[in-house]
Amino acid sequence: MDLGTAGLLLLGGVGSGLTGTIAGLASLVSYPVLLAAGIPPVAASMTNTVALLAAPVGTVGGARHELRGQGARIARAGVICAVGGITGGVLLKSTPSDAFEVIVPFLIILGALALLFREGLRDWYTRPGWRPPLAVAIFLIGIYGGYFGAAAGVLLLAAMAVAAVESFAVTNAVKTVVLGAANLSAAILYALTGPVHWAAAALLGAGCLIGSWIGPAVVRRSPERPLRIAIAVAAVGLAVYLWWTV
Repeated sequence: MDLGTAGLLLLGGVGSGLTGTIAGLASLVSYPVLLAAGIPPVAASMTNTVALLAAPVGTVGGARHELRGQGARIARAGVICAVGGITGGVLLKSTPSDAFEVIVPFLIILGALALLFREGLRDWYTRPGWRPPLAVAIFLIGIYGGYFGAAAGVLLLAAMAVAAVESFAVTNAVKTVVLGAANLSAAILYALTGPVHWAAAALLGAGCLIGSWIGPAVVRRSPERPLRIAIAVAAVGLAVYLWWTV
């Protein structure tokens, strides 16, 4: 690997860590960077999953205050997400590479709408006698975390933002750590069976660690409503891009 490619991966990792912890869209940066480094698509997806394990580690350091007292919630959602992640990993190993990507843009747009109309959806969610199956949503999102990470972050952020009563900064930090469980379960599968490019994963992950440490501070200092609008706009932009390139 030449110096230019190494620098690209490191800087791309910083951008990915920032984007992931602020907007839940880490793969928007990391996956194209791996493709630009010359890694084939399926191997790039596996390498991306391994590299993004650095995001929850950095978030724990950068969001210590937000994550305080959230251990039980993270553990419950993390187990569900991990099962989804290994399911997504198996699917990536056994299905055509574009099998899920066709549906991903529509899911991202749903997540963006949920972020924009969070207050109204929360009233609906907490209506007496009716509890939408958040655990099922986390499981399905976990599948995308292991298979095709571009949608998973913003979808999990939207689902948790609708259901949670905590501040957006807390929800965002919890989302990143929980999604790490999907990455971890899929990454173990890929490490054992797949063509992971370890040097690229290490460089991308190192940058991601830095970016994800800084990202929570940006969320903490940002007004919530404009931040949610910016995330939704970025998510829709990603959805349109994927729609035209799939």
